[in-house]
Amino acid sequence: MPLDLRKIILHVVFFLSGITTVLIGQVLPILARRYSLGDLEVSFFFPAQFAGSLVGTFLTSYFGRRNNFLAATLIGSLLMAVGMAMMNFDSFAVCLAGFTVNGIGIGLTLPAINMLILEMNLGRAGSALSVLNFCWGFGAIVCKPFVDAFGTQDSLGLTTWLLAVPLVAASVVLIFLGRSQQEKNNDAPDDAPDLTPIWTTPLAWMIALFNLIHVGFESGMGGWLTTYTERVGGPPIASWISPTLLYFTFFVLGRGFAPVLFRFFNESKMLMLGLVIVLVGMIVILAAPSVFTLSLGASVAGFGTSWIFPTNVARFSQTFGPTATRRAMPLFIMGTLGAASSTWLIGFISDRTGSLNSGMYVLLISVGLLILLQIYLGTHSGSGSGSPTATNIKA
Repeated sequence: MPLDLRKIILHVVFFLSGITTVLIGQVLPILARRYSLGDLEVSFFFPAQFAGSLVGTFLTSYFGRRNNFLAATLIGSLLMAVGMAMMNFDSFAVCLAGFTVNGIGIGLTLPAINMLILEMNLGRAGSALSVLNFCWGFGAIVCKPFVDAFGTQDSLGLTTWLLAVPLVAASVVLIFLGRSQQEKNNDAPDDAPDLTPIWTTPLAWMIALFNLIHVGFESGMGGWLTTYTERVGGPPIASWISPTLLYFTFFVLGRGFAPVLFRFFNESKMLMLGLVIVLVGMIVILAAPSVFTLSLGASVAGFGTSWIFPTNVARFSQTFGPTATRRAMPLFIMGTLGAASSTWLIGFISDRTGSLNSGMYVLLISVGLLILLQIYLGTHSGSGSGSPTATNIKA
């Protein structure tokens, strides 16, 4: 029973972390008006959050070596709550620090929960991670209407407090559950012989590089799509349906539909299929003359990118074995670096060229690089022992 309750809490926290992760993109217009910021100045919020996330990821590795991902989740949840509260201050410096604290919480929570769920479901890693990340995606979906409902033109209003309270409550529950922390993930003990020198192999770094670019793409879309929509003319499909909402809606729908596709395609083909779909969506987004067309492109891109992250993480675990979860820190660090660099680069190019459309080409280039990487990985990842198979990754 405690294990089942822990799983429920972990999925709830992952849902809330979906909101806190993409919140930065939804509140950029509010913060820009509050502090009278340009695109380059607004982009500083991204390095602040992702620098914190990088610190959190390093700390997750510390907890992982001690087989205590649950403690990392607990502390991360509390830090996200503190970061949310700090965003209500009128001081730009305090607000910026709030995003850093929130980032530390995200960096602790996201990898830790991914590893906990992965270790609890070693026989069905792909399916379990898809369900978990479905929760994250659902949080990302509700983020924009959540901000619209409880925020104002120049204030976050109740938005941050309504996130902070359940995060604290989840942390309290995890404290009581922490006493029974020795769970099934001990099936792969810390003193088990490390037969696979993961980070001395080029394949591991290629998978990590794939994660860097793809997380950078997702963060760039989530961070700048709302602002980009304001620069495109024409009415939306409906007053309450934004391209950002559609992007995350189809992101979640794709997560739910992926198990069906896995019945017909193996891991490598699924990744390539997703990347091709994303490429089509990005071309439509960049050429969109109106918000209506932008909405179509965002929907396509959201659907295509939905299963890429969990499939790549599952590929890493299944390629290098169960103990890989304790040595996955570089994988998540690369993702954090990708998120920080892509979101900042979009703002930098936009500021220098005077066109956010130019900055968004960073995302198109990212997709092209991912396709090239996948071609390499698709021809090399099956050559090593323990490589993933279509059966392993199917739901």
